[in-house]
Amino acid sequence: MSRYNGEQVLVVPRDVFEQVGAFNGVRRNPQDYLEAFLKPGVARFIDRATAEESPEYKQIIAYAIFCHEGKVLSYARTSKGHEARLHDKYSLGIGGHINPVDGLAENLSTYLAGVEREIREEIRFSGNARQQLYAVINDDTNEVGSVHLGIVHRFDLDSDAVEPNEKTLDRLAFRSLDELSGELYPKLETWSAICVDALRGQ
Repeated sequence: MSRYNGEQVLVVPRDVFEQVGAFNGVRRNPQDYLEAFLKPGVARFIDRATAEESPEYKQIIAYAIFCHEGKVLSYARTSKGHEARLHDKYSLGIGGHINPVDGLAENLSTYLAGVEREIREEIRFSGNARQQLYAVINDDTNEVGSVHLGIVHRFDLDSDAVEPNEKTLDRLAFRSLDELSGELYPKLETWSAICVDALRGQ
């Protein structure tokens, strides 16, 4: 058994991603990508152990960011997490893989169920949230990014009452874009740095 314990994850063929429009960085038309990925016969579940070593696939990652009064939720990843390549990095993203427990591969409701499940697993928050399908993130310049594709969901909260549900989330706090683009910027994981740049450019 691999270190992923037989986990199955949602993937799409890289060539489908390229047909919609390959890029490095961020794109603000996530609907176009989701529509293409969720067409019949495109998205599928495969073993995560295989997916992690197969750049011909892109693992779809739900990547939720949380904003409150001009600040963005961020945290440091601890060594208790499975992804050793991201330890000691700061992140904005809450979320992760879409799994068969969420439903059928070719289904928007499956994807959205995966988003909600991942958020519930990692954090809890009070108050109301306004959600926006915000962006797509891709970075083929490093080992992690080459096999993943992030769908960014932005949640604007009316309260800063957020608590972690996982021990891998350390120093969880709302931080200003000035702080995130300043002294913390070199410590951000790649996708989070891309998000900070996008948020500052609005």
